[in-house]
Amino acid sequence: MPLQHLVEYFNDRLGREHRSSFRPFILEEGAVSGLFGPIRIGSSLTPLRKALKPTSIVGHSAQITVAHNKTQHLYANEIEALLANKSLPSADFESIINFDRLSRTVHMLNYLALIHLEGALFLEVDPRHILGIKQDHGAYFEEVITQCGLETKNVVIVLSVNSQYAPYYQGLINGLENYHRRGYQTALKFDYLTSDSEAFKLIEKISPNYVSLSARNLETEVYDEVLLEKLTQLTSKLSALGSASILQQIDEKKSDLLARNSGFDLVEGGYYRAIVFDYLSNPKSNPVNVSVRY
Repeated sequence: MPLQHLVEYFNDRLGREHRSSFRPFILEEGAVSGLFGPIRIGSSLTPLRKALKPTSIVGHSAQITVAHNKTQHLYANEIEALLANKSLPSADFESIINFDRLSRTVHMLNYLALIHLEGALFLEVDPRHILGIKQDHGAYFEEVITQCGLETKNVVIVLSVNSQYAPYYQGLINGLENYHRRGYQTALKFDYLTSDSEAFKLIEKISPNYVSLSARNLETEVYDEVLLEKLTQLTSKLSALGSASILQQIDEKKSDLLARNSGFDLVEGGYYRAIVFDYLSNPKSNPVNVSVRY
């Protein structure tokens, strides 16, 4: 189905669901954006690459881009609804769920607009979205995926692990299990290297397809054999559990070397744009040297 037709389909669908004439999805110059109150949501899709062969792309990670929406459309029936519903007990959760669904639909549509569709689409889901839905996680978005001509196995649900949600881990585990039963892949995202046994217990309970770590937070640590050993142990444990390891936000060569020398499966970051461009310009060159030590 052409992208414009999909945009119209989802505008019609949201209109029916919310009994509104507001059409939040917009297609301009080949890119889809979504309107949510005073903001306009777009997508930034970055490639996930094989660590030892960065020219090989296995998927894309979607991040939200936000711009100010200068014109807010509010129709008469929506104003009446706002006045009638002065306070709803689950208004915060509903708002988060609606925002999450809107942004993920925008990402999916922009993913379909890629010239060369490669691998899976990694979509981060707000923990409050998972906790706010009591059952059938992924059912709503499964219809979106199907309408776009894809399957749930093409989508990776990414959950950022944050200590503030530790009391709610069981609820998050249950939600991810629901996604998994519907055929989605799952991923856990850590901002920093942790020795917390509870964090690894969470990985063992969920058995995600992927576990990612940010390279930017590793830059505060000394790049020595101790750090290399820590990361090597981590990737070995993940491999034993059947989870692929990802080092993201790589901006410097030393982080790339660290990823490859410690056994990460996949990498992502701005560093690879330049080396891949150089390789494509000169295919005889080797974009990586796996024997290099940092």
